[in-house]
Amino acid sequence: MSQAVERAVRLLEMLSEGPQHPAAVAERFGVHRTTALRLLRDLCEGGLARRRPDGTYAVGYRLAGLAQAAVEQFDLRSVAHPFLLELCRRVRLTVHLAALDDGRVIYADKVEPPGTVRLYAQIGRPVVLRTSGVGKAILAFLPDPERASMLEGHTFERFTDTTITDAETLAARLDTIRSAGWAEDDGEYEPFVNCVAVPVRDGTGAVRAAVSLAALRAQMDLPALRAHLPALRQAARGVSRELGWTR
Repeated sequence: MSQAVERAVRLLEMLSEGPQHPAAVAERFGVHRTTALRLLRDLCEGGLARRRPDGTYAVGYRLAGLAQAAVEQFDLRSVAHPFLLELCRRVRLTVHLAALDDGRVIYADKVEPPGTVRLYAQIGRPVVLRTSGVGKAILAFLPDPERASMLEGHTFERFTDTTITDAETLAARLDTIRSAGWAEDDGEYEPFVNCVAVPVRDGTGAVRAAVSLAALRAQMDLPALRAHLPALRQAARGVSRELGWTR
């Protein structure tokens, strides 16, 4: 991109961190203070920045309005669906997308290869947090207070021999998932179904969704399913980038 556009983008990112003094902008950009002031004033004229009474500069109200309008265009399912379709085509396994929704995790989309047995998950249906790969992939990366709120009053009912049945084991599992960057369901809700899942990040880097690959055990065991993690991660990165995550 042109130098002017690159500087404007970097400056807006800097202002989004908090109000900035022109001297701090000049130092960050390695330019004279008058150049920094000119950049800031240009953004102010466009409504993308504003000068505060203390002489610092912050993001402008027009930018907030543009950001809100942009967010409304980012429907997670429509953004993610092409990546889910391509992943399903590549690995010929069932692909799920799950997302946070008002304190729950729900299935937001599902793609199944033709000619396979349909799995139980239905779009719009809540996920059992501690038994599903997508549920644990999201829980593991949530801030502690939000995770605690979601698990408040949770009953640790046993569904299968591999179900997590106490809070301490779940906490340890989530620590492992944060370190590894992926989660799995080892037949924890239905003994004949397993899956692997990875988180999806939004433009702030927060994890608000996850993508998984699921299979009947008779079709593919868990070690074989893990071999598809590179393709799963690639799809999740693609969705994350469409949502604004740049790392």
